Amino acid sequence: MSHNPNAYPEGFALVIGGSGGVGTAICKELVDSQVPLLLTYNSNQTRAEALVSELHAVSANVACCQVSLQDLASLEAALDLGIKAYGRLHSVFIATGYDIPQSPISEVTPELWQRVMRSDAEGAFNAIHATLPHLRAGGGGSYVHISSAGLLKYPPLDILSVAPKAAVEELIKGVAKEEGINNIRANSIAIGVIETGIFLRLKEQGVFDDAWIDGVKSALPLNRFGQPEEVAKMAVFLASNNAAYTTGQLIPVDGGFGV
Repeated sequence: MSHNPNAYPEGFALVIGGSGGVGTAICKELVDSQVPLLLTYNSNQTRAEALVSELHAVSANVACCQVSLQDLASLEAALDLGIKAYGRLHSVFIATGYDIPQSPISEVTPELWQRVMRSDAEGAFNAIHATLPHLRAGGGGSYVHISSAGLLKYPPLDILSVAPKAAVEELIKGVAKEEGINNIRANSIAIGVIETGIFLRLKEQGVFDDAWIDGVKSALPLNRFGQPEEVAKMAVFLASNNAAYTTGQLIPVDGGFGV
């Protein structure tokens, strides 16, 4: 896959949430595949700018932009910047991550439910709303949404993660069904526990203790957690022309969690 310039058309990829753990790995994999790149961050400007500096050692065609998915104007501004710099938009990766509590449904408040659904499900809709006309105008393209393996087998206490992802999954399938005629594909990756970002932070805080970690690992056929690079390789493959006949799919990268 790497260093195959024919795997992607001319233009650029947009990585929404590019400063996060999985998003960063996707950015690095795209740069390795010689794809011009615009990554967005929500609040972590320092990390985003450090990533751009690191990637500039490999490619000059990398930029970052602050975007809130609740603010369509910020998304439109980022798209304008990318199109001016790199030409057409051909790939959109939605890799946003939210710090949400592990909570039984009985303890989730309506306010928390609304806030999470807005940030995650509505955020993904806004991303598609803003980018779809650009993909159509460029003659097609691809969406890759980073989803959850919890959609395949319900993990207790994970409702605030899987409920909005389930809504986005139907949106992705709808885009695949309706926009295929415009040469637009849409797929999701159902990720299991990946050793990056929020998981590492919660582990440090003791939310996930050794007993929990051992229990989850022992239930996985591969008996280990995933690495962000393993998600990134699948994401960059799915968006590329190497996966030109794959659309509307939820593809697990989960160590066999759903088996």
